[in-house]
Amino acid sequence: MKGWKPEISLTFPCYNEEASVGSMIEDSLATLAELAGRFEIIVSDDGSVDRTREIAEAYAARHPDVVRVISHFPNRGYGHALKSGLRAARFGWVFFTDGDRQFVLGEMRRLLPFLGDHDIVTGYRGRRCDPLHRRLNARGWQMLGRVMLGVRVRDVNCAFRFLRKDCLDRLTIESNGAMINMELYARALRLGMRVKEVEVTHLPRVAGTPTGANPRVILKAFREFLALWRRLSSQGAAPARVAMAPAGVGTWSPGATPTEPEPNA
Repeated sequence: MKGWKPEISLTFPCYNEEASVGSMIEDSLATLAELAGRFEIIVSDDGSVDRTREIAEAYAARHPDVVRVISHFPNRGYGHALKSGLRAARFGWVFFTDGDRQFVLGEMRRLLPFLGDHDIVTGYRGRRCDPLHRRLNARGWQMLGRVMLGVRVRDVNCAFRFLRKDCLDRLTIESNGAMINMELYARALRLGMRVKEVEVTHLPRVAGTPTGANPRVILKAFREFLALWRRLSSQGAAPARVAMAPAGVGTWSPGATPTEPEPNA
């Protein structure tokens, strides 16, 4: 693996992120030029009503076949935008994050050493820089996913994740809202996919307006959660028993036992 550079499709959904989308693309270009063999950047604009799409398309014109823009109108929801970006990916590893620049893209290198032995390599936020109400919502959501779906990851909604493209293509994701990450893990577990968790840095949001705590977004996520739980229950797919990863860097897979911590790469 030494010296190996993966081919990466990086995608991020965005909604009204005109203040950050340009710098997000610039950071992505610089980071992938260093870490990837070949790469592409897919901006999935979810019906923005500001200049997000205009700015992204200007970068696409300057970087043809490297920066690509997918546009939805009207707004279809976070999950729909993310799915569009994932489906459009062409390379062997798909990396997704959010367009609000709350992650350090250079920390992708922490995840790279684990790609060879895993199907999903995901970050988890060691210290989450979000308001208290969002952290409390997230804790309740995590608990619900563990109890009802067997999704025992540290940070189910951490948007800093590599997915192996051939494994991603095996997942049928139906959620169009904030439920998408929970569904991705629930289905991956039942297919026996191997997952590694790595601590990453989380930054405060400095521009744009988050929508994750919107009551309509939360209600839609709960409706999608119950629909998935019913589908999986009717299929006889019991929640998988998955060991929590230890502190630091961890691994889990269906039926796994805890692993020893490993140093961050």
